[in-house]
Amino acid sequence: MPTVDYIGIYLKNFFIYDNIKLLIFYITSEGFACIAGGDRCFDMLTKIYSAGLSGIEGYEVIAECSGRGRLPGFELVGLPDAAVKEAKERVRCAVENSGLPFPSMELMVNLAPADRRKEGSLFDLAIVCAILQCDGRIPREMRTDDKCIIGELSLSGELRAVNGALSAALFARDSGKRELYLPEANAAEAAAVEGICVYGVRDLHQLIEHFNGRTLIAPTTFDRTEFSNDFEPSGLDFSDVRGQLKAKRALEIAAAGGHNILLIGPPGSGKSMLAKCLPSILPPLTFEESLDITRIYSAIGASGGRLVRRRPFRSVHHTVSLAGLVGGGTNPRPGEISLSHNGVLFLDELPEFSKQLTESLRQPLEDRVITVTRAAGRARFPASFMMVCAMNPCRCGHYGDPNKSCTCSPDDVRRYLGRISGPLLDRIDIQVELPPVTYREMTADDAVAEPSSAVRERVTAAREFSSSRRTRTGERLFCNAAMSRAEVQEYCRLDESAASLIESAFDSLGLSARGYDRVLRVARTIADLDRSELIGAAHIAEAIQLRSLDRKYFSH
Repeated sequence: MPTVDYIGIYLKNFFIYDNIKLLIFYITSEGFACIAGGDRCFDMLTKIYSAGLSGIEGYEVIAECSGRGRLPGFELVGLPDAAVKEAKERVRCAVENSGLPFPSMELMVNLAPADRRKEGSLFDLAIVCAILQCDGRIPREMRTDDKCIIGELSLSGELRAVNGALSAALFARDSGKRELYLPEANAAEAAAVEGICVYGVRDLHQLIEHFNGRTLIAPTTFDRTEFSNDFEPSGLDFSDVRGQLKAKRALEIAAAGGHNILLIGPPGSGKSMLAKCLPSILPPLTFEESLDITRIYSAIGASGGRLVRRRPFRSVHHTVSLAGLVGGGTNPRPGEISLSHNGVLFLDELPEFSKQLTESLRQPLEDRVITVTRAAGRARFPASFMMVCAMNPCRCGHYGDPNKSCTCSPDDVRRYLGRISGPLLDRIDIQVELPPVTYREMTADDAVAEPSSAVRERVTAAREFSSSRRTRTGERLFCNAAMSRAEVQEYCRLDESAASLIESAFDSLGLSARGYDRVLRVARTIADLDRSELIGAAHIAEAIQLRSLDRKYFSH
């Protein structure tokens, strides 16, 4: 029997509506022990299920709380970062400012798995729910293994929006959870996920009332039919661009097939303006595409709490860092490549980008995904985007200009163009030269300019015409630019004249195997615009013309 060093009495009003409880304890050489004190002198363990965010993927986090009838204390473990550690103070203030006393017991909260670093503030609500269930404020008999709880607490007990709500909803559903509790600001976004009941919570008091069955929270619903009718065109209109009919045609083909395109021309020829018009002719987003985009933007807190309804258009400056372009960070975050997913990545003044940046584009352009590996973890981000590049033909911008003389020497031109590598150029399906705009084109009647809406109808019709094509896994092949080698052989069927033309062009133009496939993909898109199952000679001829500038500018 250990020697008793001290006997004390601890008075505490444990609950607002309870009488004062008497806790008698003694301190021995071996520590603290409880003699008496009613129903609060017990050991209690509760578990609340939550979700963390790694890249754009959700993973399970369990907030375990152990409460013991000892001297009050609060410890938080489980490899938390600084934001998670500060949850101790946020939780304490939120509970007290919600009209509840903070439990007077020894609390130990563990965020499992303990060997995985936890980042962010989305675990606040799970932590406080584990504590309050341990204390009896939330019914101890309530089932928690079918619930996922995320949210950041303010000091007043209100809930603030968190990043990655859509990823958490997808993970919760796939892991068998039936209910998701999260801040009201994130509810509309998460409700788009089918198969899980989403509850938008205003504050901590409201959630406690709901769990106790006193005032229930209505689940947030999402009407999928409303999304399909909600098209929001963006960008400039094609009718705003004077002249440049060949470039407009090339952009129409690029939009119909999802092809990468390079615009070359002198300053003022309209390269940047045409690129910014491209979103206005792209087909409307499908619901599945919107979910993919929103998942990425939600992970960085840029979704606005709702589904993204516009195709992204990301205009990147040449001073962007490598991590900013491809993604990175301690906990990898998506870069501009992934933020352009299902949309457009615009690189203006392409030769001004460093070699490291342009070469980093080669793998995602081919695989349509980007994998970022860091010491702390690895993340895989989608990167299926259209790359639109614009550049001058030389440093002064007037090489080949019939109206202005070029001040660059041949060596200067060669060095300037040499910044674009052959492998990167090989991955650009369409290359278009823009001549200077004439006075007649600038003063032409606006009525003759075709609006983007008319072009978008043709682009959408071409994609619908190709909608029956499937990949080897049975998924819909949404755009021709994503065809594999096997799919090119299956779907790019040529008539006799087209086969003869491409055979002669392969040797005379010095096409690589990748270049040959890309000519066929572009020709397939042109045939889709004409609603033709077979690729004809005219389709092949136009596709070859749209890929001829690498010999004019880059052959030397």
